[in-house]
Amino acid sequence: MNSRSRSRSLLAIAATVSLATAGLLLSPSNALGSAAGPQGQAKASPSWQLRPTGTDEEYRGLSARSATTAWVSGENGSVLRTSDGGKTWRDVSPRQTDGMALRDIETFGDGRAVVLAIGEGEDSRIYRTVDGGKHWRETFRNTEPAAFYDCMAFGRDGSGLALSDPVDGRFQLARTTDRGRTWSPYHPDWMPTARTGEFAFAASGTCLVSGPDGTYWFASGGIKHPRVYHSTNGGRTWTVRATDLRGGPSAGIYSLDFRNASRGIAVGGDFADETNGADAAARSHDGGRTWTNSAHPVGGYRSGVAYLPGSANTIVAVGPTGSDVSNDGGNSWQTFDGDRYDGIQCAHDGSCWGSGTDGRVARLVR
Repeated sequence: MNSRSRSRSLLAIAATVSLATAGLLLSPSNALGSAAGPQGQAKASPSWQLRPTGTDEEYRGLSARSATTAWVSGENGSVLRTSDGGKTWRDVSPRQTDGMALRDIETFGDGRAVVLAIGEGEDSRIYRTVDGGKHWRETFRNTEPAAFYDCMAFGRDGSGLALSDPVDGRFQLARTTDRGRTWSPYHPDWMPTARTGEFAFAASGTCLVSGPDGTYWFASGGIKHPRVYHSTNGGRTWTVRATDLRGGPSAGIYSLDFRNASRGIAVGGDFADETNGADAAARSHDGGRTWTNSAHPVGGYRSGVAYLPGSANTIVAVGPTGSDVSNDGGNSWQTFDGDRYDGIQCAHDGSCWGSGTDGRVARLVR
C-alpha cells in the first residue's frame, strides 16, 4: 500500500470518530459571547446555532446558498436540502449513490446541483440535478484506475474543475463548461509534476477553490512542505509554491479560501494528531505566491475555512476539536466552540453554514 492509500485509509477511519460533546444544544461553555485578542482586546465572537437534520450521517459536503437555502452531502450517499433556514430538511438523495462518500456538493440556484463521490477508479463519480434533487444523472465516471477525485470548484460562468490525486506523478483534472452537464479530462501534460507522496485531501470539498476570470487554487499534503497551486487560465497552466505549514503522510493543507485575487487563507495540520494546531494555518496577501504562518495558531487540525462576508479580516476555521475565529486576517486565532464541524461555507447574503458528524448542521450567529 502506497503512502496515498495509507492516508486515505487513515482518513476513512478518522471520519468515523466523533469528538462531539453530548447533547444537541449549545451551552455557554461552547458558545462564547466574546473572545480576547492577543493583546487582551475584547472582540465579538461568533457561535453556532444548530439546525437538526434528524439523521446521524456525517456531512462533509456543504453548499450555502443563502440564510434560508443550503445543501449537504454525506458519507453514506445522502443529500439533504433546506429552503427554510434549516427548520426542515428534505431528503433529495440520488438513488445511485447509496453507500458512497459524497465529499463535495456545488449548487447554482434554481435547483441545479452537482455532487462528487470520492474513491479510487470508478468510485470517483459526479451526479447532477436540475430540479432540486428530484432526479439525478451521472455525468462523470473516472476511468483511470489509479485516480482518486477529491474536490470540485466552479466559476461564476458555469465552468469548473474536478481535482484528482496524482497519476504517474501528475495531478489529474476534469473540466466542465456547462455547470457539470459534461466533463472532459485535461491532458496530464498540462499539470505540474507532483512530488513523491504528494496528494490532495478529500476532507470538505475545499482543497480546490475558484476566483474571478478563470482563477483557481488547489492545495496539497503528504510531503514535508505542503504546496499551493495557482492557475489564471482555467487550469491550463499552473504555478506552485511551497509553504511552511506542517506536512507529512497524513498532514498538509486541507482547505483553502480566497477573499479576492490577492488575499487567501490555508488551514490543515495532521488528522492523526488532531489536537495539535501548530503550523496549521497560513495567510497570503499576494495571490498565493508567498504564505506566512499564523503567529497564534488554530486550536487543532482544521478541515474547513471561510472568510466571513461583510468583514475584511474575519475568518472562521473548523475541525474535529472545535471552531476558531480570526479577526486579523488569519494572524491569530481564538477557539469559540468545541463541537466537531468538517466544513464551513458562506453565502453571498452574508450567512454562513457548518456541517459535520452525527447529522450536525448549523448556522453561524455573529
